[in-house]
Amino acid sequence: MMSEHVYKADGLVAGYDNKPILHDISLEIPSNKISVIIGANASGKSTLLKTMARLIKPSEGALELDGRPVSKIPPKKFAQVLGMLPQSPIVPEGIKVSDLVGRGRFPHQSMFGGWSNADYEAVADAMEAMNITELADRSIDELSGGQRQRVWIAMALAQQTDILFLDEPTTFLDITYQIEILDLLMDFNKIHGTTIVMVLHDINLSARYADHIFAMRKGQLVAEGAPDDVITSDLIKRVFELESVVVEDPISSTPSVIPVGRHHTRSAAMV
Repeated sequence: MMSEHVYKADGLVAGYDNKPILHDISLEIPSNKISVIIGANASGKSTLLKTMARLIKPSEGALELDGRPVSKIPPKKFAQVLGMLPQSPIVPEGIKVSDLVGRGRFPHQSMFGGWSNADYEAVADAMEAMNITELADRSIDELSGGQRQRVWIAMALAQQTDILFLDEPTTFLDITYQIEILDLLMDFNKIHGTTIVMVLHDINLSARYADHIFAMRKGQLVAEGAPDDVITSDLIKRVFELESVVVEDPISSTPSVIPVGRHHTRSAAMV
């Protein structure tokens, strides 16, 4: 079981080119849980994740990890606690799967030190967790989109951080790969206790896999909590400007959002 950490944002303001995207966001990430950030396009989801991963420097507010200002933590030390898989990682041309996954071990290696047994074991465990062991000697260029995504996640897992951020890990994948990846991440969370924070576009998958939901609108955090408490028709209207009916998912018993749309009306049973 991985360690518990208290990671907080207080009054966070951040953006690009002196243009604020995030406005006065305060939150605490639930330790050892799966959290999902939802919101419409351009609501600040990825910006929030990048800011808390130290890829964007906030202009105001504070980030604290275990009571210590994040700005005071050396980058390598921070990378041993928190790993980040960005939305569109750049694939080094011709690199083998095992070599790419091995790059996740950099924060644990000294400048002049070679690979340790712990490094080899971490890479093997990460590939096994993502079911890509048989792909170890394949070039990343030969893989399908779903296979590539599993390799990237394995690289993040090989970093063996207590906290893992994933920015839209299922985007552009078909539903089979989406479910497979989310199932594997849930397995990893349950087995190792890794704190996972993801940005997802699919509200129903977010509700099914998340322990905690952060809902954003126009750079502000407008709701957070368990899916049963957060995913309501009022919240969907406020965040996505969409009329909907929220019912119980017959598989997971979590909230499931059914859009109304202009060309359909609610049946009497739903009103």
